[in-house]
Amino acid sequence: MAAAYTKKTGVQIILEGGGATRGIRDTVAGKVDIGGTCRMSLPSSNKSELYAILYPVAWDALAIIAHPSNPVNNLTMQQIRAVYTGKITNWKQLGGRNAKIHLYTRRGKISGVGYAIRQYIFKNSNIKFKSSYIVRSSGPLEKACEKDPDALGITGISSARKRKVKVLKFGGRSPTYENIKNGSYGLYRPLYLVTSPHPSRLAKDFIKFASSKEGRQIIRANHTVPYLDAPNLMSKMLIYGFDVK
Repeated sequence: MAAAYTKKTGVQIILEGGGATRGIRDTVAGKVDIGGTCRMSLPSSNKSELYAILYPVAWDALAIIAHPSNPVNNLTMQQIRAVYTGKITNWKQLGGRNAKIHLYTRRGKISGVGYAIRQYIFKNSNIKFKSSYIVRSSGPLEKACEKDPDALGITGISSARKRKVKVLKFGGRSPTYENIKNGSYGLYRPLYLVTSPHPSRLAKDFIKFASSKEGRQIIRANHTVPYLDAPNLMSKMLIYGFDVK
């Protein structure tokens, strides 16, 4: 999206990582013109997030990932819940080999992935996971699942597609474009652009481009669902306790 916008307008966009929380707070603090995030603002975690203006532009999904050699193909909601609470600790209990599950989780409870898992799986944003493998960001989690034969983790499908990992089905459904779009793959989440209450003209122009017909086509070309192609998914998130205001 950024490259296409630069080609079209000549405006240079410098991209930085750092996670969903940074995407919101750095923008509100005026450190950047525009941010990106995969969770809604949570003023209860930091009052500054109250002033974030979020613009939904696309739909992503959480991907359950493991090492490519792992024979397990599918996990249910109940099985994931049991793994994250320590009730299931061996791959054999999930139909795999006799080996301890190395559950990799994100540090903190309000990362984009961590918050979504807690809401979808437990409907409780404060629950603590039973994991001895805690990482700072999704990158190390994904790398661990590439290298560790006994690894299990959850990350965004957009980044999982770029890794040499096995993406497991959830409830018998794969996180394909169509399954995300129609809501049959249950672990979906919106992707937002973020501005301060008084965005710059350049920020407004980029958001307009991202939401335009041309922008939506770029999103589809990257195997991601434009927000306007499936706006009804947002109402379904209320069932899991997401604050989607």
